[in-house]
Amino acid sequence: MKKISKDSPLPLYYQIKEAIGDAIENGELSPGELIPPEREICDFQGVSRMTVNKAIMALVNEGVLYREQGKGTFVSKPKEKQKLQLEGFTEQMQRKGLKASNKLLSFKIKESNKQIIEILRLPIKETRVLEINMLRIIEDEPYAIETIYIPYYMCKDITKKTLESKSLYEVFREKYNFNLQFAKQTIEPIVLNEFESNLLDQGVNALALMFRRTTYLDNGIPIEHTREIYRSDKYKYEITLT
Repeated sequence: MKKISKDSPLPLYYQIKEAIGDAIENGELSPGELIPPEREICDFQGVSRMTVNKAIMALVNEGVLYREQGKGTFVSKPKEKQKLQLEGFTEQMQRKGLKASNKLLSFKIKESNKQIIEILRLPIKETRVLEINMLRIIEDEPYAIETIYIPYYMCKDITKKTLESKSLYEVFREKYNFNLQFAKQTIEPIVLNEFESNLLDQGVNALALMFRRTTYLDNGIPIEHTREIYRSDKYKYEITLT
């Protein structure tokens, strides 16, 4: 681990945070490895324990490190890169060679609210939607909570059983011959509430990433609006700008 500079304008805790991060990126500390004790880092860097603890907690909050009570602080596995493409969650994970599964939390037909009516451009007499709530699981770990809204009048025969063996996008393409053309998506950081924290096996008020996506057919009609909440300690997102 590199020595920090007390003459630097950067805060001491930030320098220590960067030094630990560099040690991980350089291979000095490997995934699953116990980092040096706080007291050892204090002595090496010549700073207080409070400063070292602040640096470590910043890395824990970013998902770079994780703590196990009574054992210490360890280096996390690298986050999976997630490219933004027009494909479903299951398809994304299969492409990466990861074992993905879903837990259906709820499946219902309901009257839509004004916001979803506008997003999906629902006709005046066709304001019902299919609302599907799922817990997305990768390698037996909860990764994301997904809420999906679909115009009911366009997909009246989708059932729970329909989604047991195929992804929603597969159903769109194979069952309905829908040509998914493009999607509009936003990403924003959020703080998990108690319900979301329990589902994702995270602490209350943990940070997460929320995606809102509206997918359109080739005729410009919206077919789906999705709200996804991803654990920020597991994923980072890669966007290619051209």
